[in-house]
Amino acid sequence: MPSMKHSIIQAMPSIPTHAMQERSGAGVGLSNPQMSQTRRKMLDLVNRLHSTGQVDSMSPWKCTVSLRFTTDASGATLGQASNEVFGPPIHDKAKVEERIRRAQRAILNPSKPTKQFLEDDEDESAGEAELSFSHNCVSLQISGPDVADLSFCDLPGLIASVGRGGNTNDIKLVESLVTSYIKKPSCIILLTVACETDFENQGAHQIAKAWDLEGKRTIGVLTKPDRIPFGEEPGWLKFIKNEKEPLENNWYCVKQPSSNDLKQNWTWEQAREKEKEFFSSTAPWCELEGMYQKYLRTSNLVGRLSSILSDLIAKRLPEIQDELEKSIHAAHESLRKLPREPSSQPVNEVATLLHEFVADLARHVIGVPDQHGLIQSIRPSQDRFRREIRSTVPRFRPYEKRLAKSRSMPPPTFLDHEGVDVSENDDDSSTITSSGRNKKRPTTIYIDEVFQRAQYSRTRELPGNYPFVVQQTFINECVKEWRNPAQALCKSVYDTLSSYLKKMINTHFAHFGQGMLQHRIRILMQDHLKSCLAKAEEKVHWLVDIEDKAFSLNTHYFSDYRSKFLAYYRGARNRGNHTSIMETINTYSRPSSPVFGSKNSSSNLYGISKVLSGLAEIGMSGVQAEDLAKLFKTDNMEPALEIMADVRAYFQVAYKRFADNVPMAIDRELVCGIERDVLPLLWNGLGLNSLEAHRICKEFAQESSMIANRREELTKKLQRLEEATQQLLQVGSS
Repeated sequence: MPSMKHSIIQAMPSIPTHAMQERSGAGVGLSNPQMSQTRRKMLDLVNRLHSTGQVDSMSPWKCTVSLRFTTDASGATLGQASNEVFGPPIHDKAKVEERIRRAQRAILNPSKPTKQFLEDDEDESAGEAELSFSHNCVSLQISGPDVADLSFCDLPGLIASVGRGGNTNDIKLVESLVTSYIKKPSCIILLTVACETDFENQGAHQIAKAWDLEGKRTIGVLTKPDRIPFGEEPGWLKFIKNEKEPLENNWYCVKQPSSNDLKQNWTWEQAREKEKEFFSSTAPWCELEGMYQKYLRTSNLVGRLSSILSDLIAKRLPEIQDELEKSIHAAHESLRKLPREPSSQPVNEVATLLHEFVADLARHVIGVPDQHGLIQSIRPSQDRFRREIRSTVPRFRPYEKRLAKSRSMPPPTFLDHEGVDVSENDDDSSTITSSGRNKKRPTTIYIDEVFQRAQYSRTRELPGNYPFVVQQTFINECVKEWRNPAQALCKSVYDTLSSYLKKMINTHFAHFGQGMLQHRIRILMQDHLKSCLAKAEEKVHWLVDIEDKAFSLNTHYFSDYRSKFLAYYRGARNRGNHTSIMETINTYSRPSSPVFGSKNSSSNLYGISKVLSGLAEIGMSGVQAEDLAKLFKTDNMEPALEIMADVRAYFQVAYKRFADNVPMAIDRELVCGIERDVLPLLWNGLGLNSLEAHRICKEFAQESSMIANRREELTKKLQRLEEATQQLLQVGSS
């Protein structure tokens, strides 16, 4: 950290990114060549798992200084931490201290370029810093012979006050820095306590105890034993004997070189030899029993650290295995989601994609058993079209307009089996068309209006005869309303197809290359779809145009409907004069209807039954109850009733024909047309028949550098993870 004062050093079994080590000669602890092979394997494996790779113990000593930024110049937290190498690697140990001082100044002056602190004169740039402390840190990566695989975080010492001009927020900042590290359950806390100051006055122990109450991951380290005030030695010996503030891993005592010793450039061996002399000749340390001597000296501390670290790693092996499996699965999933890797034969790959797309398109055009399939998506528009055509039915009334408020029309029961969903007996009202606009339903036409039009249409006809133009005008008034619904259906199917095609194109081509092929196919298919739409609209217009003239060879159905509607209209007209008989006929035609006035009603129903039976006996079979209305005496409006029956019967035949033909034409030209000859169209449109086919396909298959880098990164990561899994199994079995 950017403060050289320290009372807590955190060691974590992880990558060696925050290290402060310097040694030569024979190794101790983790760097001891004689340490067990199993422990060595575990430590090397953990390093590889953290993407550091295995450090070659035979390589020369090297130290790389980096600046690790977790906050920006204003102190705001970065979304992702960044590491910036601070100068070239150092191979001379004597130059490390100066580089660290420069790095600290760079951290404490975030508004200035870091390069400035590498190039400026050290004395000139050693002015007052912008910050006293920082969340950002200096990272030292040290490798070489006999260097232990440890990660140390040198944290600033806790402070209780600040000097003049200082920032009081630094107190909480330092505490939060310390806490952010030691609260992690997977770390080991080296709690350093200076013997020259009362233990109770040093707050480091309290904060360490707050996060490690049972003392299982804390190692106490007493420093500066040569500065213990006379007579206070027994109090500090209680720590070594683990009698005071006991810790699971005990307390240790070390003696490091003083400032004067460091100025004399003591080597590691000299420092350890002086430490050994001190503990061997200075009371009360030299008088401690043998069982406590192992808690003295730096070499014993580092040796104990190696055991603790390896034990911690061993305990986490099952967790590491689980994490590896999850990471491998995640890497496979990430690779699977990437676009397919470009092949060495781009023409074949593009051809395969086109054939698969065309085959899938044909399958969807034929129909797939899926709720959201193409045909299923079109059907609602077809049903809506049929209802709109049916809603143009002429609403004839076989009574005069003056009787409109006092008369009503019963439903035509003979149409019940046809599933009619639009009643021709509704009052005038609006309906919503497929275009979303309100459309006025056809006006009710009364018999006196029909008769009047018939009278006005007569020219040289004999009395009682009327020209067919009367029927034709009523028919045309209905048919002219068919054009808009037909066009709307065509447009609706086109929109559905366009949306469906985009999804299919996205499914087949979105993950190929950089999207150039997908874009080209979308343009080609959209042009093709518009061409199919033009053909479909042409056919629809033709179907509407041929309905201008009333025509049908379906004589049987027309005659049957005409007969039924004539009886229906006659019966409705005669209800005023023959109400009871018509009600009986209607009741007889609907056996589920309740019968009121049981005696008379039953008698009338029985009478109708006898009439129908009698007619059947004389050979007139098939006569229905509603046909009996034809026996009523005709009136002067009979010609109008016949005209109404003609028009209504023809509408029934024509609307069914039209409601089938238009969707069939659209299906033929638009839906099926989109799949017709589409492969040659795409092949030629993409230029795959030209001499440039290989170049074109290669450009289509070219993936972005970002995806290529991502694939390479995931592939290498997967290789490392799988290799680590195998090594982990070997470590676990050794």
